[in-house]
Amino acid sequence: MDTPNIRHLFYLHRQKTSLSPLGGSLLGRVTLALLLGLSLLNSPGARAQSEMKYRRVHLEDYDDKAIRYGFLFAAPFTRFNIKYNNNYAQAANGDSTYQMYSPNQVGFRVGFVMNAILSEHWDVRLTPAVSIYSRSVDYRYAGGTSKSELRESTWVELPLLFKYKSKRRMNSRMYLVGGASLGLETNVRKREVTGSSRLLTKNTDLAVEYGIGFEQFFEFFKFAPELRFSHGLLNLYEPVQNANFNRGLQRLTTHTVTLYLTFE
Repeated sequence: MDTPNIRHLFYLHRQKTSLSPLGGSLLGRVTLALLLGLSLLNSPGARAQSEMKYRRVHLEDYDDKAIRYGFLFAAPFTRFNIKYNNNYAQAANGDSTYQMYSPNQVGFRVGFVMNAILSEHWDVRLTPAVSIYSRSVDYRYAGGTSKSELRESTWVELPLLFKYKSKRRMNSRMYLVGGASLGLETNVRKREVTGSSRLLTKNTDLAVEYGIGFEQFFEFFKFAPELRFSHGLLNLYEPVQNANFNRGLQRLTTHTVTLYLTFE
């Protein structure tokens, strides 16, 4: 006995209608898949992910080691801060000097870096370096002439600094440094006799230092440019009794602004 079919009763012998607006053909299904894919790509989340560029984090374990080493090159811009004595202020120094000043001079510095990590944001740094300086005191006279007394010297400097670093953002972060530096002149020449025209200074200096820097991490090393200021605390002036052009001086202290390039 044949099974009754309601389609036969109502003569519904025609092609079935697909629920999909594109029909059930292969072309329609492919088109539908493409439309769904495009709608997903145009969603906000997909656009945000596509716009994000992959960045590799270098030296991820850098802060896991307690001590790090490196080296540095630096260009110091240095001069003397001059304090005049009463003879110069009262124009009673016995000569025609009316101006004394110390211009900025460019030097050179090379050294090493030893950095010890104290906590997440604090480090202590020792950066021993050898510096070559040329500092001078220039004199101008009433007659229009001028004279310069140059002090060329090589110093061994031992800065001990505390470093406060910000939270690392991918491969970069900022930091601040501050501390003190002990300087020792190494090319000490025999003191000249009284009446010499050479500018005599002491061979030991103590300075307070502070600055700001930026760390950039690369695949195999860290590079950090740094700007540091140094103010000498000791009077380096050596009075010379019979040198008339030095009678107006009372105190010489160092002032230095240094651009560092550090590699660790």
